[in-house]
Amino acid sequence: MGTRLTLRVPADYVLSRDVCSYGYFLLAPNHWDAGTRTLRRALDLSAGPTAVVISQGEAGRAGDPLRVDADRTLSPAERADARRQIARMLRLDEDESHVAAFHRLDRRWKRSGRARLFRSPTLFEDVVKTVTSCNVAWPSTVTMNRRLCEVLGRGGAFPTPERMARTRPGTLRARCRVGYRDVRLVELARLFARGEIDEAWLEDPATSDDDAFDFLITLPGIGPYAAGNVMQLLGRYSRLALDTESVRHGRAVLGYDGTDAQVLRRLNAHYEPFGEHKFRSYWFELWRFYERKRGPAHTWQRELVENTFTASKL
Repeated sequence: MGTRLTLRVPADYVLSRDVCSYGYFLLAPNHWDAGTRTLRRALDLSAGPTAVVISQGEAGRAGDPLRVDADRTLSPAERADARRQIARMLRLDEDESHVAAFHRLDRRWKRSGRARLFRSPTLFEDVVKTVTSCNVAWPSTVTMNRRLCEVLGRGGAFPTPERMARTRPGTLRARCRVGYRDVRLVELARLFARGEIDEAWLEDPATSDDDAFDFLITLPGIGPYAAGNVMQLLGRYSRLALDTESVRHGRAVLGYDGTDAQVLRRLNAHYEPFGEHKFRSYWFELWRFYERKRGPAHTWQRELVENTFTASKL
């Protein structure tokens, strides 16, 4: 008999909307079941991995508590760790006042309630997923993360920094298909495993966005795009993460002309009025384009969209 947990959520929280809000919900070990509107994944806890299923009642009404069913009995310490990891992943720390502040700046998303962006249970997983999404087509990102879980993860969970730190770069390249990222991923894992990345400092509101960004770009494999993405995964939305998909968005959706550099400058100017929430304004514009092509994200099935996610293949 497994453990069942109940998690309280903000009054406006909707599991299907707030999970299916960012592409990482499509990456292993996450699995969104569109039919039952449940999120399944393995969590790596102190006594070993456990598979959990997260649901929000039959009606899935805003503010209904979440039910978490684990496939084994969890100790009190593991229950606390599971709650912490799930709360981070689902951004349960972003309450209604935080959401309202975003909607005051960008009223386009108030009716839908969109504000939270799905992320991982740990910063390490977020950073690895960011590195594996740079300079590569989405299907390869899917493959890399699936193989990392299959080869290095315990029980299908995402690998821990300690496990990846002990892995030879050649193994990552050959078995997990990470290509040139092999050495950088091992270096990142070692920094996390040795405690050389101060996660509390990165998440502390007293730490300025400039200081956090300047630190992130010193990490192996983290350039300006990756740093901007990790910033939003830390809950810091004042930076954009712009790439070729952003240029497409600028041209196809916003009607910008000119060189890539000119389009990127116009994109930066376009989102500047949204201040500390500019990434969210940008991302939900992009996400709306995907949903118009593919239907609401909560109806997407990972196996059907993993090779057709980018705009060029929608």
